[in-house]
Amino acid sequence: MSKSERELHLGLFLFATGYHPAGWRLPEGKADGAYRPDFIAEVAQKLERAKFDYFFLGDRLSSSPDMQHIFPSQMTRLEPFTMIAYVAAVTKQIGLIATANTTYAEPYHIARLTASLDHLSGGRAAWNIVTGADPTAALNFSREEHWDNARRYDYAEEFVDVVTKLWDSWEDESLPMNKESGMFADAAKVHKLHHKGDFFSVEGPLNIVRPVQGQLPLVLAGTSERGRDLGAKVANVIFTAQRSIEDGQEFYSSIKGRLPGFGRTRDEVTIMPGLVPIVGRTSEEARDIYRRMNELLVTNFDLSELSRRIGVELSPAALDDELSEEIIKSVNHDGANWIKLAQKANGREAITVRELFYYFTVTVRGHLLVVGSGKEIADLIEEWFVGEAADGFNVCPPYMPGGLDDFLELVVPELQKKGIFRKEYSGNTFRDHLGLSRPENRFQKVENA
Repeated sequence: MSKSERELHLGLFLFATGYHPAGWRLPEGKADGAYRPDFIAEVAQKLERAKFDYFFLGDRLSSSPDMQHIFPSQMTRLEPFTMIAYVAAVTKQIGLIATANTTYAEPYHIARLTASLDHLSGGRAAWNIVTGADPTAALNFSREEHWDNARRYDYAEEFVDVVTKLWDSWEDESLPMNKESGMFADAAKVHKLHHKGDFFSVEGPLNIVRPVQGQLPLVLAGTSERGRDLGAKVANVIFTAQRSIEDGQEFYSSIKGRLPGFGRTRDEVTIMPGLVPIVGRTSEEARDIYRRMNELLVTNFDLSELSRRIGVELSPAALDDELSEEIIKSVNHDGANWIKLAQKANGREAITVRELFYYFTVTVRGHLLVVGSGKEIADLIEEWFVGEAADGFNVCPPYMPGGLDDFLELVVPELQKKGIFRKEYSGNTFRDHLGLSRPENRFQKVENA
């Protein structure tokens, strides 16, 4: 596929209370969406009408009320496979991504869940593979400590290998269901794995026939060298977080450059940074929404983490002072980037320590927050897409449902005018949306060799 043939991809990363920690406190913000089936269905159906690639639900295996002022959307929410199965029943074409943590699961379980979801959705399911970065999760699974990065990735790599083999353990024509002969299953087309590895011993076959898509799209996030390698080796979609186009281009080039080493092409992997769009009909309207949410943050204005991350000590006494030239010249690379983006978000170069703190607090998890009109945000998306910093974006509305509605009404039409985003789906499966063909069954390929 040439550069001119590329098509922008858009998906929703659902934060039911909004990505902004205080988004739910707006009068128009939704606080209880995570537990409202009608709200969940309405969101998914809006996305489908807008021709989004996917609806995505993340997961976390621990919680604490301490999260309520930092990340309320992740504090409590429904189990992803149950919720995505519900969404499958109220939609027809949009892709559906459920998260499963390999560190605290077994391949056979995940193979069954994902294959079932693909059949129930008519071929629209995908699996978001996470190894877990939260050490407190271990305490919920009878473990004393969370595994280190190397062990988690070793485990995950073998885990994925077993799951994908289980999906192939029944060939496409393995159930003839021939009433005349009485043959329900063709044993010659059903395969055991006989897998014995460092972590797993799995005989197989799976007790579910091959998924509709053959192989479900695999989704992965990870910026470490190990994470990048695993993404380049197995992923079809890579979630990432960069706050500048230059950092986005570095990551994009790094992933795409690794693909030939794994026998893969550039078109097989879609790179999707997170985007937090605060959209207004004008720039001023968008900044007003941003300001209102920031003023609703519950915080003690502890500047220690911000100071550490930017490399300059900030004083709480200076909250309403403008950033001095001395501070601006002294910050590190991350600090310079945060200041630049905070200036853009506020629409002026002269910003206060308080305004920098607000931007840092909302974006510390890594995703790019932008404030502007529909056209301005569409222009930024096009710049990243054309500049090969992204193949599309994992959209994280700052509050719900208005933050999503504004994006669909004001940004998507601008992208369609530019000719980079679809007006209709080209197929009915998730692999279709990603431009991926249905793969051959690995066991059948061995037979035909």
